[in-house]
Amino acid sequence: MRSNEHLAIISDQVILVPYEAKHVPKYHEWMKSPFLQEMTGSEPLSIEEEYSMQQSWRNDKDKCTFIILAKDSDANEHDIYDDSKMIGDVNFYLNNHYEPHEAELEVMIAEDGFSGKGIATEVLKLMMHYAVNDVGVTDFVVRIKDTNAASIHIFESKLGFEETERSSAFNEVTLRRKVTDDLKSDLEKWTASSTRVTYTQK
Repeated sequence: MRSNEHLAIISDQVILVPYEAKHVPKYHEWMKSPFLQEMTGSEPLSIEEEYSMQQSWRNDKDKCTFIILAKDSDANEHDIYDDSKMIGDVNFYLNNHYEPHEAELEVMIAEDGFSGKGIATEVLKLMMHYAVNDVGVTDFVVRIKDTNAASIHIFESKLGFEETERSSAFNEVTLRRKVTDDLKSDLEKWTASSTRVTYTQK
């Protein structure tokens, strides 16, 4: 999705930046992990396929992704280009033909030492705010492995999602949340300390 190709979002613990070709090698290393493959429902790709996928994320109008950078306490705008801080990614798909404004969310914290710190919750709040205000999303859905209790907890307890389906065939739980005035108000509060800056390809 080209709407975020020049946007970086700086928040308390993280910086979100567009997914660029320069991020692919590290992303490719992450996705060699069997655990991350299982949690994200992904198949291993060749490095050439990863570069092709990055271009798809950039150009397709029905999906959007940001790379997550860890933010230092003294970070400034130059840190949006510090790729050594990569710790994961967050994305959404607009893949429901019957509900074209429904976004399917995914988040991945891939680097060791960054889980359990509220980072995934912070990132999802930023992404949901972007999806609602910049893309016009009206409904959110997530599909999570039923063994991923931590992720299910985040969506239910922190973000107000409710379980709507459980598939034993896919070992998967589906949770949803509709965009209401209350959610819009919460998103404004949750992201009030974040700032947006222009991201230029380097």
